Amino acid sequence: MGFEAAWVATERRLLREAGSLGELLERLRGHVSPLLVGGAGWERLVHRARDLPPTFASLPFGFELPLSEARADADLGVALVDGSRSAARFEKRVAAASADPTTARVVRFLAEKRRDGSPVARVIGPKLMLEYDVGTAAAGARQDPGVFLYPVKGALAGGPAHGSRRNLGVILDAMAMLTGWDLEAERRQIERVYRALEPDERVMSVGAFPSREKGIRFSVAGFERAAAVVAFLERIGRSRGLPAIASVLSRLEDRAAFARLTVHLDVRAGAVGPKLGVGVVSRNMDAILDGRYWLDTPSGWSAFADVMREDGLAVADKLSALAEWASGARLLFGRSGAFVLVRGVHHAKLLVAGDRIQQVKAYVFLLLCSYPPAGDPRG
Repeated sequence: MGFEAAWVATERRLLREAGSLGELLERLRGHVSPLLVGGAGWERLVHRARDLPPTFASLPFGFELPLSEARADADLGVALVDGSRSAARFEKRVAAASADPTTARVVRFLAEKRRDGSPVARVIGPKLMLEYDVGTAAAGARQDPGVFLYPVKGALAGGPAHGSRRNLGVILDAMAMLTGWDLEAERRQIERVYRALEPDERVMSVGAFPSREKGIRFSVAGFERAAAVVAFLERIGRSRGLPAIASVLSRLEDRAAFARLTVHLDVRAGAVGPKLGVGVVSRNMDAILDGRYWLDTPSGWSAFADVMREDGLAVADKLSALAEWASGARLLFGRSGAFVLVRGVHHAKLLVAGDRIQQVKAYVFLLLCSYPPAGDPRG
């Protein structure tokens, strides 16, 4: 059975398993360490996820975890793909006039992507990510989710491919559609950053948080060495905090603690924003079609955790819980039959503010797959 057929079978089973993603999370409580998400933080997470369909668990979904703080809060991220049952649920809400503004814009974006001849389908891949502020939201606040788009391979590469500035315009037009913002003032800064990319570097994603200060989250991939990250930041004139990040990245490199590095910038109309994120990735990001891509090994993040402990950048207990999270696949038995649960660490991020590393975050995921892959023939 191919991936798409197995995914459809999983979606179908999940609709029988739970009424919402929040209800599904409650069933998975024993597989989420309370050190990472617990207490009131867990209750807020489940409450927010009750508004989302359980079918989001058929693709990797997960949590943004603050490792440098003791609080056991998390933000929630889900992947939305056109043609999925999750997308159909969003479309029904829009038709019933019960959707928030961002959901309504997402549905309009998906319709544009399906339009014959639309440049959106040529430039932007099938997945978009929605990030819901839960742990970082003000008490009782219910903000619109952040939205992230991913260009297809080669669409926004650096170097001689800078002729693809037209593709950059397409993805920025799409972000304007999804946020309701006029982004003309931000384009010049974004194009300046894009022109600084070398041939092996590429735009990984472009995103925005409609409920936050106006700006575009511009994420760049293709860095295999700490020196390449430093050189890129120097090219765009981002020197503050560079010694601190260079020191930590060099030590991580010496211990073979990453396969790739990424850079995350908040680009605004006048300049690149003051905050800088550097992502640490333990797997080859180009091997996503490999059947074992999502499987971590418990030792995969041990070197990273060691450096974070030594520098006092993260809470030791949380680092231990993170290592346990990357524990491979487990067979679970639910109301509708058996599922395989995969847990892993997608990446970690070092956040620089001023002259120092201010925060460390981990982005962990869960994935449920129907077992056997064909699911229940009754549907």
